Amino acid sequence: MLLGKVGLALLVGFLSGHSGTASGVHWKTKAVRYIPSPEEIRSAYARADQLPDLLKNKAYKLRIIPHWFDKDQHFWYRNDLKDGTKEFIGVDTRTGRRAPAFDQGRLAESLSQAASKVYSASQLPFSDIEFSDDRTTMTFRIGTAQWKCDLKSYNCVQIGTVQPLSTVARDIPEPDREWTNPSYSEPEMVSAVQRRRVPRDLGSPDGKFTVSIVDNNIHVSEKDGGKDVYVSKAGQATNPFVGVNWSPDSKQLVGIRRQNGDHKEVYLVESSPKEGGRAKLHSRVYDLPGDKLDVYDMVLLDLVNGSETKVDMEPIDTGDYPGIRWNRDNKRFTYEKTDRGHGRFRVIEVNCQNGQTKAVVDDKAKTFLDITSQYVNYCKESDEIIWRSEQDGWGHLYLTDTTKGTVENQITKGPWVVRGVDKIDEKSRQIWFHASGMNEGQDPYLMNYYRVNFNGTGLIPLTEGNGNHSIQYSPTNQFLIDTYSRIDKEPVHELRRVSDGKLISLFEKADISQLKATGWKYPEVFVAKGRDGSTDIWGMVCRPIHFDPNKKYPIIENIYAGPQDSFVPKSFNAFFRMQALAELGFIVIQTDGMGTRNRSKAFHDVCWHNLADAGFPDRILWMKALSARYPYADIDRVGVYGTSAGGQNSTGAVLFHPEFYKVAVSSCGCHDNRMDKVWWNEQWMGYPVGPWYAEQSNITNAAKLKGHLLLMVGEMDTNVPPESTLRLVDALLKAKKDFDFLMLPGFDHTDGGPMGERKRRDYFVHHLIGVEPPERNSVDQ
Repeated sequence: MLLGKVGLALLVGFLSGHSGTASGVHWKTKAVRYIPSPEEIRSAYARADQLPDLLKNKAYKLRIIPHWFDKDQHFWYRNDLKDGTKEFIGVDTRTGRRAPAFDQGRLAESLSQAASKVYSASQLPFSDIEFSDDRTTMTFRIGTAQWKCDLKSYNCVQIGTVQPLSTVARDIPEPDREWTNPSYSEPEMVSAVQRRRVPRDLGSPDGKFTVSIVDNNIHVSEKDGGKDVYVSKAGQATNPFVGVNWSPDSKQLVGIRRQNGDHKEVYLVESSPKEGGRAKLHSRVYDLPGDKLDVYDMVLLDLVNGSETKVDMEPIDTGDYPGIRWNRDNKRFTYEKTDRGHGRFRVIEVNCQNGQTKAVVDDKAKTFLDITSQYVNYCKESDEIIWRSEQDGWGHLYLTDTTKGTVENQITKGPWVVRGVDKIDEKSRQIWFHASGMNEGQDPYLMNYYRVNFNGTGLIPLTEGNGNHSIQYSPTNQFLIDTYSRIDKEPVHELRRVSDGKLISLFEKADISQLKATGWKYPEVFVAKGRDGSTDIWGMVCRPIHFDPNKKYPIIENIYAGPQDSFVPKSFNAFFRMQALAELGFIVIQTDGMGTRNRSKAFHDVCWHNLADAGFPDRILWMKALSARYPYADIDRVGVYGTSAGGQNSTGAVLFHPEFYKVAVSSCGCHDNRMDKVWWNEQWMGYPVGPWYAEQSNITNAAKLKGHLLLMVGEMDTNVPPESTLRLVDALLKAKKDFDFLMLPGFDHTDGGPMGERKRRDYFVHHLIGVEPPERNSVDQ
């Protein structure tokens, strides 16, 4: 192949700068600092701004939406391609054969004639079709007109009208979900008002009675406004009944009583309301670590003999309204209890004859039990519970017989993590689940899917390829479509058999040729050893698309070290926001250090009483290893940014590790774990509130600031109270530290939106590259 002069020059420069491949090289030349001219930095900003549009709609066949028919023997899907063109593909699931779903050329010709309008084969005027099971006819709609096509003659006939597409629910499957909370940020705190809701009119299962709570006690009345047939006596002003739960036979009630907690409020000042006028004060109940929370207990109310029996239980002291599940015999029920401090979780069974209790599941930890990955399933056909625990050091499933109160067996086992349960078949006694870390030599966070028997035998992988998998089952569960990718590998779509996971066919691959034609390159998956010298720490690297390996670029870390999940992306994406930041002249990285989830229990436990650690010893070693491999990554100029827990982490970087991190931008940070939602912080920092809370507070340690810090916060933050940031500002002022601060009027929990992104970019360009960002207030802007 012949190269032009420019191509040859680029190739020569590339070969002279390194040896080996781009993903595993040791650079030989001595790089010099990248310091752009004013014109170059303006061009870099323009590229960063244009990048999302440049890369948009340049990758095709990333996702498959199957439409099954003929008892799952066939499915069709649509590929949306360049310039609005599309193709309809059919797959025979018995053979895996892929072919055009119909002759688009013949249909376009016939439809054009029937509709008296010209249509092209590649831009047919419909997106959805429906085949008859014998595949002899096909229906579709154009606007409100319903059409039918004979697939032998391709004769098209309008057969009626339908309601507009805009009012019809789309046939798009819901995205795969884990049982956990969203990973991008701390989940929203459940409203205290919701937790304290009081049922006003609760009917009995047999339909004869209703319930109301009056003057702290339960009134059971005949249906339709009839007289009271029972009034409880155990409710008191300081311990009122606030809820009830009927037994399935309508003979008993469980009355739930509450002792009120502090119900203390936090406040927000809305400085610039839309309607103008004075600022507005907003308040809401918001429990903080160490607060007195609502406490619940239960009383058994027997309508047959009129007795009231207090359940022999430890009060439920985490502020959560207890849920109740009745056993099949109507003589027992269970409830779940997580001890405050999260060191113990139990499923407790109550004997309705005498109120006595016993724990049928009892999970304990010396540190914490992770409620964000908790899973409990109550079998309907037996007195068994399937639940998840990390008691052997890894997140696995266990089977308990509640009649014995003992673990029958551990269902899954090994140095890997069960991440979610997809389906349980009690008749076949099988569990479908997804997990990560089982495939040796692969990224331990990559998700794969499996099936296993209740007794732990018969473990079968349903997916195989080296990537992050998501699956879609056919309606009869005979087949599944497996889509997998990595950040450095475009999606592949396979058809597999559910019974044994056997591959039927690889029927589609994503097309990213146009994406590559823009100059786009894959982010790099990078691995280095953590603080113990043996544990692999996994992360990703984004470089400027047109970076020069003979220049040295500052490193910026995108950090979020919340222990409720892991956060480095694992699936293919044409555009990561980190890439836009990299275009300004940075190596932008993200990694999951110790203390985050989805590895071993020991890996996770690093966060216990220790959120200030944030995995920094691992992160620093990881970046040093990156710089050792790629000298163009300048380890002497490192910045960091993050939002929420990441705001806490990024500020902590320049307080606790200023010898390494030189610049930080922090948005809506939880800068003191005593000032944020109770459940999230007590989960990891423990209860009672100990001295380590203050010792690890960014506010307490504000005087340690070195380097440069930009703080941003939304004045209407309903997740982390904004006073967390404001008190850090106060502490920095008192310590006579230089820093920058931006309050965002009207913003909720945020990374700052467009203005925050501008400030973040400008701050790093000024302090890490050492040049001035573009002047935006000049008249010619």
